[in-house]
Amino acid sequence: MILASQLRAGMAIRYEGQSYKAIAAEYHPGQGKMGGATHVRLQNTGTGTFWEHSFRSELKLEDVAVEKRPLEFLYDDDDHCWFMNPENYEQTGIAKAVVGPQAAFLEAGKRVTVEFVEGDPIGVLFPDTIEVSIAETAPPAHQQQDNTLKPAKLANGVEIMVPQFIKNGDAIRLDLRTMKYMDRVKGEGKARHV
Repeated sequence: MILASQLRAGMAIRYEGQSYKAIAAEYHPGQGKMGGATHVRLQNTGTGTFWEHSFRSELKLEDVAVEKRPLEFLYDDDDHCWFMNPENYEQTGIAKAVVGPQAAFLEAGKRVTVEFVEGDPIGVLFPDTIEVSIAETAPPAHQQQDNTLKPAKLANGVEIMVPQFIKNGDAIRLDLRTMKYMDRVKGEGKARHV
């Protein structure tokens, strides 16, 4: 058991018979006789739905262990991404809704960390940033201001917004959490085509 004030992002809890993973947690201390509260954004580990709630800081919550296992991505079908444990070849399917839009960046053979709660997969941990190459975008417009954006398509079909000076073949750094352009990769090395 943990107090709600101890809840942090990445932890898992059971509340009213349901298991949840804390996506974000923020504790607000109370003033005077008012007790504090913890505002959390939770993801239901069974359904993948999100729920925002405030708990009284002294409320006791049942914490659930989050197990992390390195698995190898195999393939995806209409609604699942399939991973394999390289030690025992056991396969695990995770719904694409749970994996999120980052599923488009998975490549066969790539190892990622998968989180499990009570034996059930609840999420895939991706790096915060990744280097990708621009497959298709409008020609650079140098007369435009640099703070305006234009659409660009990556080799995996994902569309993002990039600054006007970016051209086809440019390697960029992408924030996978927000799916937003960060900066252009300098130097001779080109990004892997994702």
